[in-house]
Amino acid sequence: MPDRPRILLLNSPANRAAQMLDRCQPDCDVVRVDSVAQGVALLRNESFDGVFLDPNDPAVREVTGNLPQAERVLQAMADGMAVVDAELRILWANPTFELWCNGPPGGRGFYEALGSPEILGPDYCPFHTALAGRTVITRLHCRGNRYVELHVTPVQESEGKVKQLVSLGRDITAEVQQQQKLDAIHKAGRELAILSAQQLADMSVEERIELLKSNIRRYTHDLLHYDVVEIRLLDPLTGNLEPLLEEGMTPEAAGRVLKADPKGNGVTGFVAATGKSYVCPDTATDPLYIEGAQGARASLTVPLIYQDKVIGTFNVESPRLGAFGEEDLQFAEIFSREIAAALHTLELLSAEKRCTTSQSVEAINREVALPVDEILAAATAVLDRYIGHEPEMADKLRKILSSARAIKQSIQKVGEDLAPSGSQPGAPAPPPRPQLKGMRVLVADNDERVRRSAHFLLGRWGCVVETARDGQEALTIARLAENPYDAVLADIRLPDVSGYEIFKRMREAQPQARVILMTAFGYDPSHSIVKARQEGLHFVLYKPFRIDQLLDTLTLSEEAALAPAHPQAVKV
Repeated sequence: MPDRPRILLLNSPANRAAQMLDRCQPDCDVVRVDSVAQGVALLRNESFDGVFLDPNDPAVREVTGNLPQAERVLQAMADGMAVVDAELRILWANPTFELWCNGPPGGRGFYEALGSPEILGPDYCPFHTALAGRTVITRLHCRGNRYVELHVTPVQESEGKVKQLVSLGRDITAEVQQQQKLDAIHKAGRELAILSAQQLADMSVEERIELLKSNIRRYTHDLLHYDVVEIRLLDPLTGNLEPLLEEGMTPEAAGRVLKADPKGNGVTGFVAATGKSYVCPDTATDPLYIEGAQGARASLTVPLIYQDKVIGTFNVESPRLGAFGEEDLQFAEIFSREIAAALHTLELLSAEKRCTTSQSVEAINREVALPVDEILAAATAVLDRYIGHEPEMADKLRKILSSARAIKQSIQKVGEDLAPSGSQPGAPAPPPRPQLKGMRVLVADNDERVRRSAHFLLGRWGCVVETARDGQEALTIARLAENPYDAVLADIRLPDVSGYEIFKRMREAQPQARVILMTAFGYDPSHSIVKARQEGLHFVLYKPFRIDQLLDTLTLSEEAALAPAHPQAVKV
């Protein structure tokens, strides 16, 4: 006799199906439950041939009434949802997911329905991971340049097997594109003034300005999609906002005299005076706006800030009312910081533009200073071998050293009458530092750019600078120098000597000199600074440092260097 059919019955006194089954009891195996929840639990774990429910039962009505509501919720979800089987065939999908698939995806493979998207990770086999019983999150790049954050959750059966997977996708295209634009702005900012050391040396200040202006125009148009732009630099001596670049402004606006003053100088003067960005949604009603571009209906102005000081303004305008929102403001502020950094990198200072002589000194230092340093280093190394053995050869080498240093003194005389300009963009020339004039400084650094900069920057204040490429070279020069050095600057990452060793041995070779260690932030694997400090180190410069920090380190007393008033200039 075949097995009797197994029936699940929701027990209820008013259940007419129960009365009917009572009459069929000998032919059926009836399993009674008292609630819908118990029935669902049994259905998950046991097999039945039929289920009998009373439609008049309140519990049944509640469940069946919630099913359409749940379906409507799933249908209205902004996220794309799909249920797939173990073969990744789509069993069901809501309208959002169907839209991503350009039509009903039922029965199709998941990836096929989405047009074979690129899996961006971090999990490159999300469904394989989910079939193993783990929930996984990854990203997809789908057709139409849509980016989706995909959550895949396994649906486990009673025996622990996974036969179905629920995928929930969130469209993150706007977020990804915004991040891509931010990355592009940062990349463009780094490229605004990108030049090799040789290119930078060969270009005049005016050529560097033109390069920067050209790059700003290109990126402002191609990346930010602004056609009208104006950049002004603040002259701290006069308070005027001097035009650096204008594109699309009227001739009257381009030639207008503006000051960093919140009253009577338009939005640009207000931004320069307050250091706050300003969005003008309607130029016709804004009390600060002064016409810049013909037909402009909206404007966006942000300050150019370098080291917490306003050095100028960046202004864009649009013929469209309310053209600029929070996202535009964010992008403009980021780009303006990159512009300010580029201005600093290229030394676009009004004082430097007016001082053509400084270019000549820079060219002389570029062509002569480092080669002379190499002569000094080579001659000193040879002299070290002949001292005490061949006096005549040693005397000749001393003459070579004397002649090489005479050449350096000639270079120094060229710049004696120069008034040094500050390194802060838009800042006035700092006061003279007479204590630096004639100061003998030895710089030991493996980076040629640092050695070249030491000649150019310190030479402008009257220092006599000599450089070495490694620790042994610097120590030999220091030990055999005819005249003592006033200061020694040494990087802790010299190729042949540790920072601690160069400090210790340099103090022995030049006991009267101020020994200053240089390091990049956070880089001191051998703890050179800690060891040197225990033996009397008072001066440390953290790269990249400003010129005023370097000058303070050379001139401050040990007590002043340790005082809280100079926490950034000198760090111990």
